[in-house]
Amino acid sequence: FSTDRIIAMSFPSSGKQSFYRNPIQEVARFLDTKHADHYKVYNLCSEKGYDPKYFHYRVERIFIDDHNVPALQDMLKFTASVREWMSQDEKNIIAIHCKGGKGR
Repeated sequence: FSTDRIIAMSFPSSGKQSFYRNPIQEVARFLDTKHADHYKVYNLCSEKGYDPKYFHYRVERIFIDDHNVPALQDMLKFTASVREWMSQDEKNIIAIHCKGGKGR
């Protein structure tokens, strides 16, 4: 698959953090508008999570510490999941994030 099916972003946040990070409601609205029923979100942030209901429970969390290399087992799990999701439908995309969008 090509990179036009991958969205990299910072953490979808709520509360005060939504002033300087992606507001979770706006991220959900964008994904539902542009990629309804064809997106899956991957949270690579070990520090925090959020309610997956915002993304219709299509969220997979891989626990990777900020500015650290993931365990090989975690990378294999992640890549297998992405490969399976992307192969189900050519319209499927992934949205992947850590905390700031660049540390992992």
